Amino acid sequence: MRRAWKAQRCPPSRLALRRAECRADEDLELGALTPELERKLGAAVERMPAFPRSVQKILELTRNINCLPKEVVAVIEMDPVMTVKILKVINSAYYSLPSRITSVSQSVVYLGINTIKNLSLGFAAVGILPRMNAAGFDVQRYLLHSLVVAGTARQLATQSARGEVDPGDCYIAGLLHDFGKIVFAQFLTAEFHDALRYSAERGVPLHEAELAVIGVDHGLAGALLARRWTFSAELVDCIRDHHDPRAEPSAMIDCLRVADQVVRYRAIGDAGNPWRATEAPAAPLRFGDDMEAIVARVGSLEKIVEDAMMFAQVGKEQ
Repeated sequence: MRRAWKAQRCPPSRLALRRAECRADEDLELGALTPELERKLGAAVERMPAFPRSVQKILELTRNINCLPKEVVAVIEMDPVMTVKILKVINSAYYSLPSRITSVSQSVVYLGINTIKNLSLGFAAVGILPRMNAAGFDVQRYLLHSLVVAGTARQLATQSARGEVDPGDCYIAGLLHDFGKIVFAQFLTAEFHDALRYSAERGVPLHEAELAVIGVDHGLAGALLARRWTFSAELVDCIRDHHDPRAEPSAMIDCLRVADQVVRYRAIGDAGNPWRATEAPAAPLRFGDDMEAIVARVGSLEKIVEDAMMFAQVGKEQ
């Protein structure tokens, strides 16, 4: 018998604001999980740290399509640590703005509110990563992989999905797509350690090893976490489905999947799932079916890697 995790219904007073994001009758399927595994997974997700209050407020505000940029700016400026981090990144070589930016409101003029929102979310995600874990999972290499996937997904969206999806949203999808592995590394430690070993010894993708050893993969764990953090339904679905070949294609999931493949092909960072020569391109209708050609078309990732390393450094600062 299949069990399902019910999406929380929107409170009536907020339904109009969340119509596009919150589908009251939607389930995140947990598959044929035993009650014990469902309980353990739910408890692990609940034990993950919450986002800072300022970031929670930003998410709440931006669910309203009528949200004014000045409202988001006001929340960010109340958080001096977040403000400093945003200004450091915006004034980096990656953005190459014509003059130095000295305020969050000024940064919105140049880059738009969605970019600033996503920088805030990115810093929050990096800030809650554990420094170590008993599963033997290398969090620093995982972070590099995730940040470069994020930057590559943003680039692919700009190049190949213009008008279909906001490139900044693809960046957040890339940053968070493997966060379920952090849930496992922190709170299902022994099981995840065994899954990592199973994957390495048998040469199978890590999500398949997780299903075999734990009974659930990191996509579903990450989706449950993203739902707890009140991200949009589109992002939750993208995280849940990024390894599911049956999932309906979309601009976001296409860009995420191919970015992940390109970064693994280039062996940048490590999230426990190295490139396998038998893999087929994940989104052939949008990007073609020749992986070498896709990688060549993306071009050098040097600038994205430099940006990722700088972002990781700033994100860890207190």
